[in-house]
Amino acid sequence: MAYTMAPVPAGPVASQYCVCKVELSICGQNLLDRDVTSKSDPFCVLFMEVNGKWVELDRTETAVNNLNPVFAKKFIIDYRFEEVQKLKFALFDQDKSSTQLYEHDFLGEFSCTLGMIVSSKKITRTLLLGNGKPAGKGMITIAAQELSDNRVITLSMAGKKLDKKDLFGKSDPFLEFYKPGDDGKWMMVHRTEVIKYTLDPVWKPFTVPLVSLCDGDVEKMIKVICYDYDSDGGHDFIGEFQTSVARMCEAQDAFPLELECINPKKQKKKKNYKNSGIIIVKSCKITRDFSFLDYILGGCQLMFTVGIDFTASNGNPRDPSSLHYINPMGTNEYLSAIWAVGQIIQDYDSDKMFPALGFGAQLPPDWKV
Repeated sequence: MAYTMAPVPAGPVASQYCVCKVELSICGQNLLDRDVTSKSDPFCVLFMEVNGKWVELDRTETAVNNLNPVFAKKFIIDYRFEEVQKLKFALFDQDKSSTQLYEHDFLGEFSCTLGMIVSSKKITRTLLLGNGKPAGKGMITIAAQELSDNRVITLSMAGKKLDKKDLFGKSDPFLEFYKPGDDGKWMMVHRTEVIKYTLDPVWKPFTVPLVSLCDGDVEKMIKVICYDYDSDGGHDFIGEFQTSVARMCEAQDAFPLELECINPKKQKKKKNYKNSGIIIVKSCKITRDFSFLDYILGGCQLMFTVGIDFTASNGNPRDPSSLHYINPMGTNEYLSAIWAVGQIIQDYDSDKMFPALGFGAQLPPDWKV
């Protein structure tokens, strides 16, 4: 298998093209176990076919010791209705810290078009090996969601008095955020970083699209689960709670919102059980992430000015090797560049007048530079 890492050519920017962003969520089931003393440590790589070659677009995080990973990292890709966008999802078992894919064990892959995923919203397919045979019982599930809502939510979270889970220390807590899926199951949308050796963590503020967190519905219930991180992937459950974005937005810098983190098993067993700690929403702000199109629709104009160097360093304009060569066919390198940029920019310029400036030329009547 040959894979290429290269920038994907940007698509044309013009009113006739229908482009929107789509978020792809990935999870795997019953992946091959490539490790001897433990389970595989899978990660997923997304490729797109460009000019007949598979080009890497992005990678998920690595799920440690897990044959049924639910990846927190989402793939965000431009969806173009008028194009056939061929994608490949390849899973690997991470063995080394290398970024080279041949250094890791191949777990299987699945190819399709983005249109196929978008039209179904969610698909589950068999993973295949390089010879076209099934990768054991390995499956991949891909869910698509259009990011048409450009609002984003920024959360600042902390915790206090969380349960101690480590025998010779405290806890290494992190949070996972879930929203209800169309199938009634909880779907993970974000995972915070791990804060080591503390029962009173303060996580870094993070920003996610509002449509990713709650489908843009601030009243929709979301679930937050707190875990104690373990390097073998067997993270210890601390507690959970359910809330809504509307509720979290009550938090302000001077008045944080405190939510009890509950362990249902402990709650049933212990009569005097109160909670397994407090999760604090220090601040919650919803803002709009303005797109290029928002600026254009808002009246922003793009101006195009041409500047040409007429100095002798560019060579004789009658010499074909000069960029200023006066071609009998009426074109040269400068004209091609001006035309390529100008035909796009002209759509965003109201008067369609483009200043052309030159310097370094010898002008009559004294022919001084």
